[in-house]
Amino acid sequence: MSHPDAHDHLADAAFPDEGFATQQVHAGEHADAAFGARITPIYLSAGFRFDDFAHARDRFAGDDDGYVYTRAGNPSNAALERRLAAIERGRDAVVVASGQAALTVAVLAIAQAGDHVLSAQTIYSGTRSLFTQGFGRFGIEVEFVDDPRDLEEWRRRIRPNTRAVYAESIANPTGEVVDLRGVADVAHAAGVPFIVDNTLATPFLVRPIDHGADVVVHSASKFLSGHGAALGGVIIDAGTFDWSARPDSFPHLNLPDTGLQGRSYLGAHGAGAYTAYVRGVTAALFGPVLSPFNAFLIQQGVETLSLRVARQSATAAGIAAWLEGQPEVLGVNYPGLRSSPSYELARRYLPRGQGAVLSFVLAGGEASVARFYDAVELFSRMSHIGDTRSLILHPATTTHAHLDAGTRARGRISSGLLRLSVGLEDADDLVRDLERGFAAVRAGIEEPSAAASVTFAASAASAASSASDLATNAASRAVLEGSAR
Repeated sequence: MSHPDAHDHLADAAFPDEGFATQQVHAGEHADAAFGARITPIYLSAGFRFDDFAHARDRFAGDDDGYVYTRAGNPSNAALERRLAAIERGRDAVVVASGQAALTVAVLAIAQAGDHVLSAQTIYSGTRSLFTQGFGRFGIEVEFVDDPRDLEEWRRRIRPNTRAVYAESIANPTGEVVDLRGVADVAHAAGVPFIVDNTLATPFLVRPIDHGADVVVHSASKFLSGHGAALGGVIIDAGTFDWSARPDSFPHLNLPDTGLQGRSYLGAHGAGAYTAYVRGVTAALFGPVLSPFNAFLIQQGVETLSLRVARQSATAAGIAAWLEGQPEVLGVNYPGLRSSPSYELARRYLPRGQGAVLSFVLAGGEASVARFYDAVELFSRMSHIGDTRSLILHPATTTHAHLDAGTRARGRISSGLLRLSVGLEDADDLVRDLERGFAAVRAGIEEPSAAASVTFAASAASAASSASDLATNAASRAVLEGSAR
């Protein structure tokens, strides 16, 4: 069946020569011929009527451009797809129900049982679980590169059955910046596509396709929407990867397909073959459909993306620098700091700003973290990022709690690590709120041992926790420098 996608003649201009702010407001718009509505309407319809027998037949045969069922496409969703493809400088896009769904259908449109995917070590814990538990059950092996800055390690770990390379533009929650061009060159030399999760950076800060990425994914629930009111995900296809160069590696795109009356996806769709397979097979058949209502909400958020991310990044940079000066802080993870191992990569790829997510390690381990966490009032305690509101989370006991200690150490997730997602509040108010946390930590340290009934065992446990954080940081640094391999 056909679908009027972002590269279709039905789509209006993507404003390729206009500035980012103009694109985020106008790109991919369709005029509403029926009523002249200025905002894309919400098409809350499960399906779409056919004029007659021939019309239905032609829609399903792909001879008539149009919609048949919202699981395969919807005008509200298509409007968002066109907008996101334009601001990421992609050829086309497919929206789905969540960021996790986006990565799932993106990889399953490339790899199958017996294949190998190479990933950076420092990635979001939910992605790691998808790779090891979800894809593992499908027979797809995912291997993790210890030092994502070491391009030679990426080359060394490529195998004959490697089908994709994956990284986050800015790692969640530890802030490493990937060398986009360097890793893209490694992937392309091996004849495989480079997939980048650009959720934390957003296309306002960096467009991975400009630096060689072939597929970009987002959790649209985060910065793209910005308001925390809707879940969504997107897969953006650069349309530049040559899927025909190694036909044995990607047979599903090269061989005749019964669903296309014996044509191959490349034969039927050319440069749009990957998107067509995502839309028509992995997304449509597995069924993680984005609600048209959520598509509408996300599109409203996209229209203010640059304004929000610029302010949030500036505030985050100031908070990160301030945190470095606090005596209770063992380290701050933010690529905009000169102390960051990713500082030079951030200067190269993120000149507009280094994002709004940062993390820092408190001395005293989990006991200090608990005091700090419970003392803040303005930061919301929740598992989310990219909101207009500032958020705080303790990864080791929440998002990363299911991982074993060794995996957490390799990912630099210690018991003293706190993640902040900086919102749109006044920076001074956020600093005052963080000062409440530090005051609670200091009050806990300064309590007289007799009055507080602190036992020797409890003191030893606290010391061990601090030592564990320092050891974890040292071990993580060793892994990142390559000395632990």
